Amino acid sequence: MLYLYEASHLLVEGESILDDARDFTTKNLEKYVKKSSSSEYLSKLVSHALELPLAWRMLRLEANWFINIYETKTDMEPILLELAKLDFNMVQAIHQEDLKHSARWWKSTRLGEKLDFARDRLMENFFWTVGVIFEPQFSNCRRMLAKVNSLLTTIDDVYDVYGTLDELELFTDAIVRWDLNFMDQLPHYMKLCFLSSYNSVNEMAYDILKDQGVDILPYLKKAAKWYYSGYTPSLQEYLDNAWVSISAPVFLVHAYFYVSSPTTEEALHFMEEYPDIIRWSSMILRLADDLGTSSDELKRGDVSKSIQCYMYETEVFEEKARDHIKNLIGNTWKKINDYRFANTRTSQTFIGGEPYTARNRKLKAEIRMRLANASKPLDQLELIDTLQRLGLSYHFVDEIESILKSLFDGNHIQNTKTANDLGFQSIQGRTRKL
Repeated sequence: MLYLYEASHLLVEGESILDDARDFTTKNLEKYVKKSSSSEYLSKLVSHALELPLAWRMLRLEANWFINIYETKTDMEPILLELAKLDFNMVQAIHQEDLKHSARWWKSTRLGEKLDFARDRLMENFFWTVGVIFEPQFSNCRRMLAKVNSLLTTIDDVYDVYGTLDELELFTDAIVRWDLNFMDQLPHYMKLCFLSSYNSVNEMAYDILKDQGVDILPYLKKAAKWYYSGYTPSLQEYLDNAWVSISAPVFLVHAYFYVSSPTTEEALHFMEEYPDIIRWSSMILRLADDLGTSSDELKRGDVSKSIQCYMYETEVFEEKARDHIKNLIGNTWKKINDYRFANTRTSQTFIGGEPYTARNRKLKAEIRMRLANASKPLDQLELIDTLQRLGLSYHFVDEIESILKSLFDGNHIQNTKTANDLGFQSIQGRTRKL
């Protein structure tokens, strides 16, 4: 039942059966939770899934939660638990070094000190990067994304709260020109914002040019130009603009260049016009952000969000508007799922060579043997599911892909029950990364 519930969140447009399956499993799992003890292992898993399905969660946060839950399981595998704890602590140590680096950079900009009207949220901005890409080998990507996030948060407050219309037009023009000579026309606080953005973006472009021989500056500049645009009152106009104004496209374009090696000309052209997957991901982020912070942002003088736009247009109460926005999010997830299953990954983001201890390598070798020696398809799937929840699956990408391909192409799945088949689909979907 739980597998079926998780699989139902990987549906694509037009799959009415999985829509029905989601309703059916949700009702029955809610009944199960009410009847079972809250201390039971399975009950905790079900409650956790009902709160938010695994496909929508941040993998590193899920690993932290699941390690504690898995430890209470009566038939848990000590080897898996030991490796999960060791891996989590070692990767966290790398994240802490990344945060220190980001904190030194943020302090050097003096933006948090000079612009007291803006949100000073370095920790929050960095934490988000860990949710996007936690693997230890991507320190440069996390450090760069923390810079991008911090700059965008600051400039977002300039646009939404502090800057006058005339000042914002000057700032937008400066970004379009990308010329330091034009900076003289800006007020002092905007000079700080522009120069920080200018230096950071050029530094990122230089890093890629130096390491990969590809000039990405025109693409980063274009992403910045897309970002700086105004809001519009109707819901549809808001949605047409909001996926850009949330800044996610800027974030994702920068991330792509740091995890793709080598960066090809074909990929550059692909990113030049935002592909649908970036548009949809940005839309979900925008709408989810509206649901979570809309009222608070309005109180501090921000512009109207999707909820208020829909309330004004349709003359409904806030609760009804929130339900509508949640439906929009669900429909957008369907489009993303369809894209994920229909397209190969644009780039491989998993690289070997982590500086881990001998004990770590030994534990991974034992787990590889267990993956290879598991004879029953369901046993393989459950082991893969546990590895993913513990945050360990990135160590075994090739092995997991090989097993899933074998199961999918072979006759094993044909002989399993529907629930297990959908469980397979759920696990397979979670192993794919965009």
